[in-house]
Amino acid sequence: MTFNDRRCLLPDRRHVLLCGGALTTAALTTCISPGLTAATAGTFTRESKWQPAIDKGLNWLVDNQSRLGHWNHATYPTAMTALAGLAMICSGSTTIQGQYARPIRKAVDYLMTKCRGNGLIGDPMRDNRYTYGHGFSMLFLSQVLGEEEDVDRREELTSVLERAVTFSVNAQTKSGGWGYVSAQENASFDEGSTTITQVQGLRGCRNAGIVVPRETIDRARQYIYDCQNPDGGISYSSRTKGTSRQAITAAALAALYNAGDYDSEYIPPMLDYCKQHLHRLNEGARYGHFHYTYLYYAQVVYRQSEEEWASFRNLLYDHIVRNQQADGSWSGTIAPVYVTACNLIMLQLDNGYLPIFQR
Repeated sequence: MTFNDRRCLLPDRRHVLLCGGALTTAALTTCISPGLTAATAGTFTRESKWQPAIDKGLNWLVDNQSRLGHWNHATYPTAMTALAGLAMICSGSTTIQGQYARPIRKAVDYLMTKCRGNGLIGDPMRDNRYTYGHGFSMLFLSQVLGEEEDVDRREELTSVLERAVTFSVNAQTKSGGWGYVSAQENASFDEGSTTITQVQGLRGCRNAGIVVPRETIDRARQYIYDCQNPDGGISYSSRTKGTSRQAITAAALAALYNAGDYDSEYIPPMLDYCKQHLHRLNEGARYGHFHYTYLYYAQVVYRQSEEEWASFRNLLYDHIVRNQQADGSWSGTIAPVYVTACNLIMLQLDNGYLPIFQR
């Protein structure tokens, strides 16, 4: 099934939220959307021992959002805002309903003001490696678009995302990847992590009904294939092949799944590589970029069997919760808002609200 042919099934969060008040097991059993499978529906009624940690983390994000709607970070304000927004909509809130509707709406408003004439979402003078912020913003805003009921607002969001897609298409390098800036500024450099960010953002836009050229995704997929090493792992860049990177491999595998690629010959070696190096969490916990790595690897395992996901989830979630700060945040590389948002996205995969993360 190809990137453009595959259709995602979006659970109607409005239907669930409108059933009233607290999301109790009884209410969810009767209100679950017809579009949900029985397996997915079961995740909503499961008691979660991790919910208190999730609630504390989400409340920390709300408390640390600026009046303008972003999360202050010296070099990645756009990326941080989009990731924090994603963490909140993973809870089931939308821009108009749910506990976190207001902060989500503020985050959307902030990102909308950052859309430039060429389609870039962000500020190249302030956002370091601005393709990260652009890709995460496409992903966040595309998930919001599917729930927006106001006609004028939908048209505005659609316009922003159409221009954002055009920017990403034009920013792609000749080799099929993306660098930290547009190829129009640095035509030769590309690397795996920014490529994955663009692919997921474009997939989110495609899910929301925005036209994404098939050629752009086909070239990105081929880029990942070309970066694969004999051990199944993925190199940092098409220009520096030879050493497989655990984080890039996990992210690339998640991106290929998002692009509808489940069956190509490149997938099994990549999955084997990830399982060998990342599945036993005690190994992965000592690896750099832990939260980036497991943000994507959790998505990969989530798409495997329920049995495999359940055992891995318990190990991962317990590890995450053990390391939560008293104020509800998490610390680590980049910034607390980054680590907190990544952890909250992982902790809420079972909710199944975001089509980009669904099985």
